[in-house]
Amino acid sequence: MNKASLVYSPRWADFSFGEHHPMQPERIQRAYDLMKAYRLLDRQGISTVEPAPATDEDLTLCHSKEYVQVVRFLSSGGSVAAAWRYGLGTADNPVVPEMYEASALSVGATMRAADLVLDGEAEVAFNLGGGLHHAHQERAAGFCVFNDLAIAIAHMLRKTNNESKVAYVDIDAHHGDGVQEAFYDCDRVLTISVHESGRFLFPGTGAAEEIGRGRGEGYAVNLPLAPFTDDEIYLWAFGEVVVPLVESFQADVLVTQLGVDTHYMDPLAHMCLTTDGFLGAVRHLKRLARGRWVATAGGGYDSEVVARCWTLAFAEMAEVNLRQNIPKSQAANYPSTSGRLRDQEGPELNEEQKGVARTFAEHSVATVRRLVFPHHGL
Repeated sequence: MNKASLVYSPRWADFSFGEHHPMQPERIQRAYDLMKAYRLLDRQGISTVEPAPATDEDLTLCHSKEYVQVVRFLSSGGSVAAAWRYGLGTADNPVVPEMYEASALSVGATMRAADLVLDGEAEVAFNLGGGLHHAHQERAAGFCVFNDLAIAIAHMLRKTNNESKVAYVDIDAHHGDGVQEAFYDCDRVLTISVHESGRFLFPGTGAAEEIGRGRGEGYAVNLPLAPFTDDEIYLWAFGEVVVPLVESFQADVLVTQLGVDTHYMDPLAHMCLTTDGFLGAVRHLKRLARGRWVATAGGGYDSEVVARCWTLAFAEMAEVNLRQNIPKSQAANYPSTSGRLRDQEGPELNEEQKGVARTFAEHSVATVRRLVFPHHGL
């Protein structure tokens, strides 16, 4: 068994939503190139796996047949009246060539990561091209066309005859609404999203009061946080909510979305984590995974930050310590940290900002503990 597998396709470098769209292929490529520069992928016990696209049958595990057909038709140059009803043809999700193919490949990659872990080929598998958590059953949203995470989780349930339990933890700055929606009435999947509150950020959902329904009541967990939340507050809240719930649930597999738009340099969100805060959460997740971990990338729109954070994350998964100075072949590409892998400084926050963020976090933690913990005997 490999300690860690990286699921990666060079084909992702060829797909773009457009020159000015925040979701640029450069994000994935820079992370892969930085891992290569550190020779991380050449180490014993680490493998690189190229995925195959998901089939239409796979996609309909969580999407309607009509929606899948519409995406395929538009991607090939067809025209659909009122495509906006499917969330397509918008600023966030423009219709572009190869949209279907690239999105199906992202889904296939997360499914491949799931198979690697379930079949005992790797303890952890990390899909650099995944984490598209906003896609809904019949609608694209937030740069996401197909929901690779929801489909991979449904695939794992199908593969184990619905006998396995899956814990899903999403640390992207944006609420993992599409994954929550897919399993909102299911008690076999625990979904936890730690995010900037929807009061301040897309998609506007993810309140602590959203806890699931029917059999799934208490199995949807939301930990909304305020702008200016720093490492200390974030990791405290994480430890108060995520750790005890995942430990109590005793899942067979941990699935995570590792978006890094919580970083203080990210242009689309307002959180204030550093690489230390991000890595602290990853270390918690590694311990909680107990050797069976399906990880994906996600949001993050400063390409220097994205590459550094995902390289640090994969090194943590593989139990490799990387030197602070980025290899010379890549160092010039990281001027914001003078060629350093980890942040040397953090955001400048005043006491009022910290106080507001702390109070907000304390309220969210208290709400989750009151509404969700009793469902888990906590």
